[in-house]
Amino acid sequence: MLDRTKTVIVNGVVIALLALFLFAASTQWRQWVQYNRGEKALTTGNYMLAISGFEAAIHMYTPLSPLVERSAVKLWTIGEYLEAHGDTEKALIAYRALRSSFYATHGLFHPGLKWIADCDAKIRSLAKPVQPAQ
Repeated sequence: MLDRTKTVIVNGVVIALLALFLFAASTQWRQWVQYNRGEKALTTGNYMLAISGFEAAIHMYTPLSPLVERSAVKLWTIGEYLEAHGDTEKALIAYRALRSSFYATHGLFHPGLKWIADCDAKIRSLAKPVQPAQ
């Protein structure tokens, strides 16, 4: 009876670890797909599609993935580029996408707090105050 219990427990642990590994691998693969989608769009000058790709890559957050920071840098750079070229609306979209991506990853850990603070400052400086209705 004891040997059967050990076997069931070992099998359960192996299955759980395998499932966890497959989930992590799938998430990492999807993250790479989204990051590459953003890179491809960036090379063609399609900033909105690039923002979407990099934002989605951050949403696929996996600890220690280099793509999270790379995507954040890309979003920030796109925002700065658009801001410098007078496209404030699209720059705001880039900064808001970066900020919301890190808010979406919050759970047990809170990655991207510096990015969130930096985006908040940028958004405050770029957003036009809402005029009260008259």
